[in-house]
Amino acid sequence: MPSPLADIPRLLASAPHRPLFLAGTIAVLLSMTWWAVELTWMRFGLAGWPQPTIPPGWAHAMLIQYGLFPLFMFGFLMTTFPRWLGRPDLPRTRFLPVAGCIFGGYVLANVGLLDLAWLLKLGIALMLVGYLVGVWTLGGVLRASVAERKGHARSCLAALCLGTLGLAIFLAYLFGAPADCALLAIHIGTFGLLLPIYFSVMHRMLPFFTGNMVKGYAVIRPDWSMPVVWVLLLAHLLLTWRGMLGWLYLVDVPLALVFAWHALSWRPWQAMHPGLLVVLHLAFAWLPVAFVLFAIQDVVYASSGHLVLGRAPLHALGIGFFGSMLVAMVTRVTQGHSGRPLQMGKVAWLCFALLQVVALLRIRAEFGGDVYLWLVIAAYGWLLAFLPWVLRSAWIYLTPRADGKPG
Repeated sequence: MPSPLADIPRLLASAPHRPLFLAGTIAVLLSMTWWAVELTWMRFGLAGWPQPTIPPGWAHAMLIQYGLFPLFMFGFLMTTFPRWLGRPDLPRTRFLPVAGCIFGGYVLANVGLLDLAWLLKLGIALMLVGYLVGVWTLGGVLRASVAERKGHARSCLAALCLGTLGLAIFLAYLFGAPADCALLAIHIGTFGLLLPIYFSVMHRMLPFFTGNMVKGYAVIRPDWSMPVVWVLLLAHLLLTWRGMLGWLYLVDVPLALVFAWHALSWRPWQAMHPGLLVVLHLAFAWLPVAFVLFAIQDVVYASSGHLVLGRAPLHALGIGFFGSMLVAMVTRVTQGHSGRPLQMGKVAWLCFALLQVVALLRIRAEFGGDVYLWLVIAAYGWLLAFLPWVLRSAWIYLTPRADGKPG
């Protein structure tokens, strides 16, 4: 009989979500460990702690947005794209290079933050190779499909193409392009890569999941909302990048209304059971909340010139929505694709609940007092919230399915 360690390569190569989700769980801790120590250095001082050759906040934004979250995204999309589009499952030769390049580059880039500029460049370049392979692979699935409804797949692929462009722009900055390139890449990561994919997946899957579990539930999935959201997000991206903050209310108020309409139209009060369904709706609720905060800040800024909420709206989006939905969706996929019951479980509930506290702490940091102390608390709170969930999830990805089936 082969030893458990000898069986791990076969298990990781058996389905796209295994290597990419495993890499993502490591990234969840690695990214925030570096950031927590960096914030500790800023607040308390750490003798000899090496500093990155780029602004630490930019490094944090880039590796979270282009490294941590997309590992899970590629794992999910390389699993579901063929199913959405009526195509065969992807062979391991397609998804393993994506996992290896993005995760390998991500690790190198994180090490490069320890005052090793050449390693940071190499890591970002390797991540870019992984993106290119992933986009080409998913694009091939889309081109070969004869399915009638391709809107969600096209939207996700367009966001990945924008993300690839953003990563290339940031690499150009590392090789001497203007600082505006770095800022553009960061804004693309939020409003051109992460948010369009998150919304597209939720637009397709959240009503579907709810309809499967709630008797008599009417699935609402309007065709108009994805194009509208795309136009408004691109406008937000460009206005923010060019510093035209006084005009942002023209796009953020409509975005808040569109997201709130979806949250209410999907009737979360009908989805109070099971837990996996509840957390999907609770996580989605952070999206309209975040854009209400954006809209309030925009209106006040347009009238007074003051950013009264600071980065609170951004972290309501990043931790509240992206983080909470990560836990909700990845837990659901992990349970289902490992042959386990579709249940939330104590570890996932603990992670989800603590993450809500972390989001509130990070928002609180914008309202005065010892700001960096609040930031340090929130960063270590993230690590505390995710550690048990990461350990449990990693164990599942490294062991056979509970029902004995392949994959």
